[in-house]
Amino acid sequence: MAPRTAHGTTRLTPPLSPSEPIATQRGGATGRRLRVKRDGAGTEAGMRELKSEGWAVGTALLQLLLLVPAAQAVAQRRYTADWQSLDSRPLPRWFDEAKFGVFVHWGVFSVPAWGSEWFWWHWKGERNPAYERFMRKNYPPGFSYADFGPQFTARFFHPDQWAELFQAAGAKYVVLTTKHHEGFTNWPSSVSWNWNSKDVGPHRDLVGELGAAVRKRNLRYGLYHSLLEWFHPLYLLDKKNGFKTQHFVSAKTMPELYDLVNSYKPDLIWSDGEWECPDTYWNSTAFLAWLYNDSPVKDQVVVNDRWGQNCSCHHGGYYNCQDKYTPHSLPSHKWEMCTSVDRSSWGYRRDMTLSTIASENEIIEELVQTVSLGGNYLLNIGPTKDGLIVPIFQERLLAVGKWLQINGEAIYASKPWRVQSEKNVTIVWYTAKDAAVYATFLYWPENGIINLKSPQTTSTTKITMLGLEGDLTWTQDPQEGVLISLPSLPPSALSVQYAWTLKLTKVK
Repeated sequence: MAPRTAHGTTRLTPPLSPSEPIATQRGGATGRRLRVKRDGAGTEAGMRELKSEGWAVGTALLQLLLLVPAAQAVAQRRYTADWQSLDSRPLPRWFDEAKFGVFVHWGVFSVPAWGSEWFWWHWKGERNPAYERFMRKNYPPGFSYADFGPQFTARFFHPDQWAELFQAAGAKYVVLTTKHHEGFTNWPSSVSWNWNSKDVGPHRDLVGELGAAVRKRNLRYGLYHSLLEWFHPLYLLDKKNGFKTQHFVSAKTMPELYDLVNSYKPDLIWSDGEWECPDTYWNSTAFLAWLYNDSPVKDQVVVNDRWGQNCSCHHGGYYNCQDKYTPHSLPSHKWEMCTSVDRSSWGYRRDMTLSTIASENEIIEELVQTVSLGGNYLLNIGPTKDGLIVPIFQERLLAVGKWLQINGEAIYASKPWRVQSEKNVTIVWYTAKDAAVYATFLYWPENGIINLKSPQTTSTTKITMLGLEGDLTWTQDPQEGVLISLPSLPPSALSVQYAWTLKLTKVK
């Protein structure tokens, strides 16, 4: 096949936003309403009643009338297109309660499936010798990246099977790549002509199909979207102009975002590809104001912080800060750790080895630590070009699900405790929910006794282990803290083999 541009002809269309966000606050009535009869008899009766009750009643009614506009403003608050306003929006509760999600990186990069999902950039952007050698060795002269498109078949993609796996993994939300930096869209985008999953390759709406399957299982659905595209002509033109023009944003980025929201009504927008430009180039605040005020998902949608080179860890919804970000202490803002089962790539690659695959214990430890520090844990897998999730990825996801079946009580809808962790003969991470404190310890002590220094027991304290019936025996030591006798069973006889959770009630 002769070389051709990967993007084909770009159709220039205006953003699909129904209107620009309104910058002023408008009110809507809440609280008590005063009913006024409109007939003459009713008016006269009302006046006689006011006179009989005296000026105190009239004053009270006047005060109520004056309070109504304030209540209206609170009820229908509108966010303006600036970070001070947008950052003040409360994060919808579902996200903090979910705690664990599955990330899916899938696209044309899954066809060469070598090196990483940045294959095109390493090959043509950096001119990396290893990638150039790979292409010379495996593909004919003149083979372009666009020629990979028809080979992205998704032939064995069964969305219900994926959704069943994610549900079995204990995930509460799923985030799919709708478009990576290569520009190929996994839905029939009208502004990505001949470079989308309906026109090329699968000839299917991958975003829509997975969304339907995920939601049948009551999982939340998130959409990853890259703002930039490495080699799009309009993006390269804007870059040449020092990003003083916005041809790419107007013709591609914004139409896609509005289309995704209106067509698929995502619960989460996972933005990326922001790092070369400020948020003013991307028109991020205008989009978010529309998203929060007027979009069909304005009440439940959650976004991350990648909306411009000046935004990460500062502005947006929850914070990603950077890939695989892990704070050392409890952050003051809701955050999410995103990481991948394959530590060296987000997309599937045929050259991965077992040494780069995270172990079950590593994944569970990251999950526990993340939740104890108030974060969500988003674990990535990369399907093949055919739509298969390889067994090693399935195994890791199911291992997390098995652990959560026993210990999920300490994870889902939990909150950070006043102390997040301890380290002595083992490592302990704390969470709290309702009246209980949960202590998850990573290593089984040799003497079968674990001591917790942070909890303060009372005469009514009870301690149990999730997955086992009955109370554990314990004593309070002035120096060592709470000494808990663990079950006299080898860890291999327990329902989980790593990271066990103690539930403490009536402790301070």
